[in-house]
Amino acid sequence: MMPAYNLPPEFRALATLPERPRLLVVDDQPINIQTLYQIFHADHEIFMATSGDQALAFCRDNIPPDLILLDVVMPGMDGIEVCRRLKSDPALADIPVIFVTARSDPADEAGALAAGGVDFIAKPVNPAVVRARVKTHLTLKAQTDLLHSLVFIDGLTGVANRRRFDEALQIEWRRCRRSNTPLTLLMIDIDHFKRYNDYYGHQTGDACLQKVAASLRAGLKRAQDLVARYGGEEFVCLMPECDHPASQNKAEELRAAVVALGIPRADSPTANCVTLSIGVAVMQPNGENAPEALIAAADAALYEAKRNGRNRVTASLSA
Repeated sequence: MMPAYNLPPEFRALATLPERPRLLVVDDQPINIQTLYQIFHADHEIFMATSGDQALAFCRDNIPPDLILLDVVMPGMDGIEVCRRLKSDPALADIPVIFVTARSDPADEAGALAAGGVDFIAKPVNPAVVRARVKTHLTLKAQTDLLHSLVFIDGLTGVANRRRFDEALQIEWRRCRRSNTPLTLLMIDIDHFKRYNDYYGHQTGDACLQKVAASLRAGLKRAQDLVARYGGEEFVCLMPECDHPASQNKAEELRAAVVALGIPRADSPTANCVTLSIGVAVMQPNGENAPEALIAAADAALYEAKRNGRNRVTASLSA
């Protein structure tokens, strides 16, 4: 992967910052948190933690911040250890960490950078300097995120690809296990798609896949939900913190939305338009099950939906 600063201009323009970047300020002294809050609150969303344990818990249990401003010297777990733990977690490793500390020893700065920090700012902070450095690192992160996302996009449909789904499943499984919340997987198949391709041709088939993918993406309203092309005419939707009733309602909404597209077909024994069969599985991640069990349950439910006539939603009884 090319460095973020070598992005071509056409991609660099796409790597825009969030409207209100999320900053996590970690310091055991409230006065220092207040200082940084005053500098950034007008155009950033600010979150605060007064210990290393609080900072790690916040990152693991919420949507991760876009950048962390981290004190080095704190009671209990110091900032260096907090940074090491962040970098050892695949779900959090990409969050840029700027150390903000009263220490000025070059050895401290070297240790902070060796732990994974991207910058080192001395207290008391200069507002103009800290704002400029935060903006620089947020811009670099946006460019890196864009490059990362391009690797995980299906070239035909524009939704996430199988590789991205596999990564997201592992991350969300661990997150839901920590937060003791359910994880839903929808396994989706376009009914009789081989016959559609044979009848209308592969170019029309590709256009059909694109329309279905766009409909699925539009139907997932929450930022944490993911739609991915699983392979061929199969798609998956991964929905954290979604229980049985909500998952079945959403699956039915997605099925009905594709029917409403009215993509015509004269070759199907199921309907005169393109339809979906959807298998729903919901699990509570714990030490006794694994992500593969969720996939197997959703796949079994999809098989039942097909066996019972297609163009329907079927929920797994074993998940």
